[in-house]
Amino acid sequence: MRPLEGLAQFGALAGQSLRVLRATLRNPLEALPPEVYREPILPRRVLGREIVHVMAPELVHQALVTEAGRLDKGDSVRRPLGPALGEGLLTAEGAEWRWQRRALAPIFRPAQVQNFLPAMLEAARRGAARLLAVPPGQPVAMEQETMRATFDIIVETMLSGSANIDVERAAADIGAYLRLTRWATVASLLRAPDWVPYPGRRRGRRAVGYLRGRLMAQVAARRAEGTARGDLIDLLLGASDPETGQRMDDRQITDNLVTFLTAGHETTALGLAWTLDLLGRHPEIASRAAAEVDAVTGGGPVLPEHVARLDYLRQVFQEGMRLYPPVPILARRVVEPFTLGGVALREDTAIFIPIHAVHRHETLWEAPQLFDPGRFRPELVAARHRLAFMPFGAGPRLCIGGGFAMLEAVAILAVLLREIRFTSAGTPPAPRVDITLRPSAPLWMTVAPRG
Repeated sequence: MRPLEGLAQFGALAGQSLRVLRATLRNPLEALPPEVYREPILPRRVLGREIVHVMAPELVHQALVTEAGRLDKGDSVRRPLGPALGEGLLTAEGAEWRWQRRALAPIFRPAQVQNFLPAMLEAARRGAARLLAVPPGQPVAMEQETMRATFDIIVETMLSGSANIDVERAAADIGAYLRLTRWATVASLLRAPDWVPYPGRRRGRRAVGYLRGRLMAQVAARRAEGTARGDLIDLLLGASDPETGQRMDDRQITDNLVTFLTAGHETTALGLAWTLDLLGRHPEIASRAAAEVDAVTGGGPVLPEHVARLDYLRQVFQEGMRLYPPVPILARRVVEPFTLGGVALREDTAIFIPIHAVHRHETLWEAPQLFDPGRFRPELVAARHRLAFMPFGAGPRLCIGGGFAMLEAVAILAVLLREIRFTSAGTPPAPRVDITLRPSAPLWMTVAPRG
């Protein structure tokens, strides 16, 4: 290569890296190259680092399932989330992660999760009452309403409705923390040392300090009093590794409480908000979903035994999560080289699975931009690769709370649609990634009593 050609190529790569850096700071979704919505795998070099985007479901399966032992989460997860979540299940690695997963698995078995359903329905009814109290025609920011409802559920099921935590402050702190994680993501892409400061680092840690402190005090008090309340704190205090008998200390329990509280309320709330906005733009689908609730309940209140029978409503929420996956990008780091789709992955290569792109991929979905819950009819699901849709991830690190989230979301939707008609206002805002997929502006909606 001639010197001038080499210099031009270097300049082009440097320019591309700077564009990716700026896009990541603005909105990581914008940093995704357009090819990810049509190609099976896309290797490229950004900021001096090998990066591979993986979209084909069979390649995602190979990476996250078959070759899972050759990957870890790396700095792209640890750096933004570690200060808040500590060494909880989402951020722990290796042996630490494995024993925690074994200890926590019984807590999230379907039979155990069903015990939380009455609390979920009660919280949903309180949310419906708040919405019906809004003056007619006054728009509400739907993501704020769903955040409040899911936080209410988490506090009831995790902490027995604890009065020791300022719910409004804790929810605001979580949102503030997640909004500041983009700088940490960029620091991980640049492979900057941990000691390098970046904007928002100190402010982000202060934001979660209140919640961590309150939860740690509550765990210590519960352990000391020794009384059982049947909530998640009790279950964590009693959890043990079935292979070794190891139990969690107060710090490990707190790490996992913060993890479940942050991930559990944030992701489900956003999935619900986007789904309600879609229903507000598609009244015929909303009417069909509400009619199913009426048929199953016989026109009465939604009861725990009704939720499992709401098949179409479940499809509605699945389609909402397809278009707006609450966690839109998964990140992994290669720790042991292997080949994926003909691409040689060297140690320290960054792997990104852009779930947002997989869920809208041209080769996987017909008319992928359209809202069509019928895509999740059982016969169509059976005909697709199971990782064409993965709102809760895949492989050994599949979200342990996925069943809890689905049950919670269907329960909330059933209560809301039974009582309320939703109408979306204006153009839908663009989605923005702050670890989770948030709207870049409020999801304004108006509500009215149904019928």
